[in-house]
Amino acid sequence: MSSRTPLHEAHLAADGKMVDFAGWELPIHYGSQMEEHKAVREAAGMFDVSHMTVVDIQGAQAREFLRRLLANDVDKLSERGQALYGCMLDERGGVLDDLITYWLDDNFYRTVVNAATRENDLAWMRRVAEDFDVEVIERDDLAMIAVQGPEAREKVIDVLGARDAESLKPFRATTHGDYFIARTGYTGEDGFEVLMPAGEAEGFWQALMEVGVRPCGLGARDSLRLEAGLNLYGQDMDTTTTPLESNLGWTVAFEPDDRDFIGRRALAVQKSDGVPRQLVGLVLGRGGIPRTGAKVHTTAGEGQVTSGVFGPTTQCPVALARIPAGEFDEVEVELRGKRLTARVVKPPFVRQGKVRI
Repeated sequence: MSSRTPLHEAHLAADGKMVDFAGWELPIHYGSQMEEHKAVREAAGMFDVSHMTVVDIQGAQAREFLRRLLANDVDKLSERGQALYGCMLDERGGVLDDLITYWLDDNFYRTVVNAATRENDLAWMRRVAEDFDVEVIERDDLAMIAVQGPEAREKVIDVLGARDAESLKPFRATTHGDYFIARTGYTGEDGFEVLMPAGEAEGFWQALMEVGVRPCGLGARDSLRLEAGLNLYGQDMDTTTTPLESNLGWTVAFEPDDRDFIGRRALAVQKSDGVPRQLVGLVLGRGGIPRTGAKVHTTAGEGQVTSGVFGPTTQCPVALARIPAGEFDEVEVELRGKRLTARVVKPPFVRQGKVRI
């Protein structure tokens, strides 16, 4: 049986069409994925992301533990509340998960990991933690709602009376009573991801609805993140791929030289030898929508689509694809036995509501 978030009854009351996602019962949409997508691009929409796992890292060696665990370096965090995006790797450099880490206080960090990788992530973190004076604490008492769009921040601040969050910079977080407010998201739009005690989630959700924030499901979340060029774990990257071949080389901190993060040796070899594959953006015309697994033909060999959708904002099919390394202006995507020409671009396709292709 699928797990349910504290907002399950609220989804049913709003006519959410429920589906199983990574072992959780969540809404795919509330009637129109296109309208939900549009609401986030033009106004404000909200997503129940309580299925994601919040993990607090506490202890005298919390910093040292995270500098070993993550390919990015928490020493980049210069102020409390600042956030860092990066990957957790295995020894071969394969991506176990991508996550956001917040520095909250001395010896206290908070991470948010994906629902589909929860059990493996926690087991891996606890195994690595055995060598450090640190606690890995799953916060299953918290719910999480992402409010995204050009009007999102104003709506959240009005509902909570959180005027202290007005000046919050991107990739920063603050607390307001029992609420943890982070200026982060997964849509390419501005907004907040808000954590709160599970018992307060439904009241916050209803208050947001009353000020015009539209409930949005997994479908719109996927089309928004793909237009924004954001990777989805399990499709655009996994343990068979490294950050260097997943358009995430910028998240790997090779400096300083003496930081021995897990996977460093494998990535150093790949960086020296040259990356054999790359993740690129594709833009197609008429003829079909590229789906995950579709073959991509290049002059240097074959690749495949990792994620694809008809972009409601771009008004054309767009995709992410892993193809051989090299410079390509065009490739061919095989759909139902036909080869369709696709233009190769650098993601994102859309940023803050504006089409970039």
